[in-house]
Formats: sequence, structure tokens, C-alpha cells
Amino acid sequence: MLEEVARKFIMQRMHPSGLTGHWIALKCYLSLPVVAGALLVGLPYSVSLVAQWLYGWPNKPGYQKYIEAFKPRRIYCLTRAVLEMLKYLQYGKLYFQWKLWYSNDKNNKHYVKGITFGRRGNKLDLYYSPNMGHSDAAPVPVVVFVYGGAWGSGDRSIYCLLALQMAKELNASVICPDYSIYPKGNVLNMVQDITDSLLWVRGKGQTFNLDQDNVILIGHSAGAHLCALTTLFLVNNADELFLETNKQRDLVSAIKGIIGLSGVYSIMDHYKHEKVRAVEYVSTMHKAMDGVENFDYYSPTSLLKKLNEDQLKRVPPVVLLHGTNDIIVPVESSVKFSELLTALSIRMSLYLIPKMNHTEMVTDLMAPDRHFYHTVYGCIKQEYSKFQGYVD
Repeated sequence: MLEEVARKFIMQRMHPSGLTGHWIALKCYLSLPVVAGALLVGLPYSVSLVAQWLYGWPNKPGYQKYIEAFKPRRIYCLTRAVLEMLKYLQYGKLYFQWKLWYSNDKNNKHYVKGITFGRRGNKLDLYYSPNMGHSDAAPVPVVVFVYGGAWGSGDRSIYCLLALQMAKELNASVICPDYSIYPKGNVLNMVQDITDSLLWVRGKGQTFNLDQDNVILIGHSAGAHLCALTTLFLVNNADELFLETNKQRDLVSAIKGIIGLSGVYSIMDHYKHEKVRAVEYVSTMHKAMDGVENFDYYSPTSLLKKLNEDQLKRVPPVVLLHGTNDIIVPVESSVKFSELLTALSIRMSLYLIPKMNHTEMVTDLMAPDRHFYHTVYGCIKQEYSKFQGYVD
């Protein structure tokens, strides 16, 4: 009896259908670890290594840079940071909108494109104030918008819709200049370029009925940093700008306010944040700053602490806006800067916008149907009116 049962069991297992079932089970058993390994090991290592290959290996000597690059924590944190960039796909509609708008010659009535300025021959676009066409209109205020991009990317054309809406909302002419992003230039070159755009307003502004003594600087992210840094260089009469003292004083007097959108104000603090995200070596920040040793020199927080009493009095009012959901530049950047400004008795305002992230701070200024459009412009317009009061 036992022999018969054993014989039937063996025959069933040797039957083709039985072998097929066990082969499928075996394949599933083997494939699960393979899939898990691909997702948990293969994908992160592939993504992070490609990112480091393209943008920079750890700054370590010899083979040590590869040891650092292959550390599991760096691999997974860097992969997360790269995958977070997939969120930018949601702005695809805006991408095509600004591309089409900027390339459409019919829109030339709203702005002048590609004006050459400055010592490096950069280009700027000038967007007309709604009052520009009135022959009897008084000179109009000027907004200089400085875009971000981690000091290593960006282009003035991307912000055409933002500049168009900003001109309408603030009833001002808006200038959007390009500057020498890394590797074309370093941060000092960028500051010089922003300074040159201000000089252009003073030298050529009358041609476009601009009020050369009523300028507002607005910048996003790295652009906010450059707005603050340029102003403080001018206040400090920096030799690196290669401008006479009286010209630097005139430019400072013309700046009636600075509005920083999700800005970086302490380079060392932001570098520490980059290290937490494991992006410090692929980021262009430390390269654009010419190394860690120059972080203090290019930090608005450090420069402010070195100004004397007379210089502090000449620092224009500062307004800071930051989203609480910002993971690219943490909200603490603006909070700490606001605390320092307050301690130094510099006029300032701080707006923390709930549930807003880093990119929405600019994308939502491009079209009235964007979620945070009215919230952000409401804050800006409130402070902008104060700046105009300071003019009087």
C-alpha cells in the first residue's frame, strides 16, 4: 500500500503539468529577490552614480572620492533628491505657455527683448508698465527681477510670464537680466552683473520713462541671495565692483526695497542643508562660491554683521517670503535672516506661506489661476506700497 502511494506521488511530480507548476513557483520565488534588489539597490545606485558622474564627485583625493560616493546613506539621499525633481513635470503646461509666449512676435508690444548691458555684454528684457503708453505719465518705478537656479542655471526667457504679470500687478516696469551663471562666472561676477543692470537703469532708463531713483529688487532662491548680496556690496562700497564711491552711493539710494522669495542668506547654513540631502557635491553652489573658504564672504548674514552704524542706516527695507513646505531652501533661512535684520534695526517684514514649496513661489506668479498667485502678490503689493511711501 505504501509503495503504491509513493509511486503515484513520484509520477505526479514527474508529470509535465506538475513540473510546470513547480517551475513557475520557483521562478516567482527567485524573481522576488531580484526585483527587490533592483529597486532597493540597483535603481538608487544607478541614479546617484549618474548624477555624480554628470555634476561632480565628492571632493576627496584619489580613490577616496569613490568610497564616499558609494556610501549607502549618500546613495539613497541623493537618489531621493533626484527623484523629487520629477515633481517638475507638473509644470509642463507652464513650460509650453512661456515658450510660446516668448517666441510670439505679437507679444513684442508688451516688452523689449534682448537689450545688451554691462561689462560682459549680457542681455536683459524690459517689460512695460501699464502706464508706459501714456505720453503725460510720470516716470514709472522699476522692478529688477533676479531669477534663481542654484547659481548654475536659469534664463531670462523662462520668467516672461512672471515679469508680465508683475508689471501689471505692481504698475511698474520690470527688468529681467541674465547674469554670468556658473561655470561662465562666479558669484562675484554675478554681483557685478546685477550691479550693471542697475547702472543700465540709471544710464538708459529715461529712454523708457523709468524712474531711475525708484528701484525695487526682487529675487527668488539664488536670485534673492544675489539681490541682498549686491545691495550689501554697494553699501560697503566694495572695491570688487570697480565703481566710484559716489556711483555706489547713488545706486544704494535708488534701491527702495528688497524682496526675497525663498532665498539663501547664509551660505554655510545652506551647505549644511545640502549635506543632509547629500547634494553638496552635485550642487553648483560651492563651485560658484570658489570653495568653502569663501562662504562667509558671500553670505549676506556675515556681511551685515560687519557693517558700521552709518552703513546699516543705508540698508534699504527688506521683505522676506518663504513657503513652509520648502525642502530645497528650508524656511529657517528666511527666519534667521529676519531675526538678524530686526536685531540690527533694519526695516523688514517676514511672510511665511503655509503649504507652499520652493518652486511654487515663482511658478504661481506666472498666471492668475495658479493656487498661490493672489496670496503672494497680496504680500508683495502690500510691501511695495510701503516702499513707494519711503520714496515720498
